[in-house]
Amino acid sequence: QVQLVESGGGLVQAGGSLRLSCAASGRTFSSYVMGWFRQAPGKEREFVGGIGRNGGSTFYADFVKGRFTISRNNAENTVILQMNSLKPEDTAVYYCAATSLLVTMKEYEYHSWGQGTQVTVSS
Repeated sequence: QVQLVESGGGLVQAGGSLRLSCAASGRTFSSYVMGWFRQAPGKEREFVGGIGRNGGSTFYADFVKGRFTISRNNAENTVILQMNSLKPEDTAVYYCAATSLLVTMKEYEYHSWGQGTQVTVSS
């Protein structure tokens, strides 16, 4: 297991940007595929994007393509979600998660989760 802590959430106007960070504990961070999920009020948690173990592959949900970018720094045990052109519908609690499996959009395949960070986009 790996411990994950998200940071960087906050309030931003529509069209603005936020940079979320996820810090991981442990010496095996590079062995995990990392994902970002979000949960809006009254809705189920949904996949946002993910990044492979060496950062060479990324994939995103259709609703964030071209606006969000995921990167990772294995030397610093961090994964970043850069969010640009934010919309009010991006308002949610954002979670990072780790899996020992291949890159996946399936929530149940992630075994470690952070506590989440709130992102609020005003119109």
